[in-house]
Amino acid sequence: MTERLNGPVALITGGTSGIGLAMAHQLAAAKYSLLLVSNQAKELEAVQAVMQETYPVRCLTFCIDLALPQSAQKVFDYSSAQNLSVEVLINNAGFLIFSEVVQTAPKKLEAILQLHMNTPAMMCHLFGREMKRNKRGFIMNVSSISTVMPYPGISLYGPSKTFLRYFTRALRNEMKVYGVGVTCLIPGATNTPLYDPKRVNISLATRLGIMQSPDFVARKAIRDMFCRKAESIPGLLNKLIVALLPLVPSWAIYLIHQKSNLLEKGSDTILE
Repeated sequence: MTERLNGPVALITGGTSGIGLAMAHQLAAAKYSLLLVSNQAKELEAVQAVMQETYPVRCLTFCIDLALPQSAQKVFDYSSAQNLSVEVLINNAGFLIFSEVVQTAPKKLEAILQLHMNTPAMMCHLFGREMKRNKRGFIMNVSSISTVMPYPGISLYGPSKTFLRYFTRALRNEMKVYGVGVTCLIPGATNTPLYDPKRVNISLATRLGIMQSPDFVARKAIRDMFCRKAESIPGLLNKLIVALLPLVPSWAIYLIHQKSNLLEKGSDTILE
């Protein structure tokens, strides 16, 4: 397919796999040209080829580690150099650390906080200014159902995603007056590379409905974003979890952690 459209552009971080890739397909099918940002060079090249072969849109890629300081500015500078008008910004990139905080290498600790908090906030700042000027646009920040799970082992992942949820809520109120929609996606367990198949029985979880497909999550997320909803929580089970899980008392969480073998309690091994 050789036809290209020079219409609105959707920027998606972490767009080479999982929910990000599924949302890229959704938006390309809606005739949005794409700017996909990731630190996976080979995957970016492969996805770019598929998008441009399948849909009548442009697909640009930018390879960068978003867990590094100044990465958001570099993405914005690249977009400006390409003269792109970004109408949709989706901050989706993330990674999971399952470890006690004191067993996590400082570089990994810094990286997850940068990737889940600093970089998305700066992306919203930079591209949000353009949307404010144009009086239109959509921003989606991908949080997590772990925002209501203050559990041992995800002490970095969950709280950093919690920041993203409440940051998005505040940003929404600021940007609404300028005609810009801001939505927070709160997915539950999703069949993506975020989960280690050695730890999680993905096929069983999917059959039981505990884990959802990226396509299902993406369809619901994009629809809710264009409907300008404050939050998108795909699936009835996940809605129930978000409502009920905060009611679990902290002493119960402590007992579960004390009795389980999921974490190597007392270990001096640092997770590199």
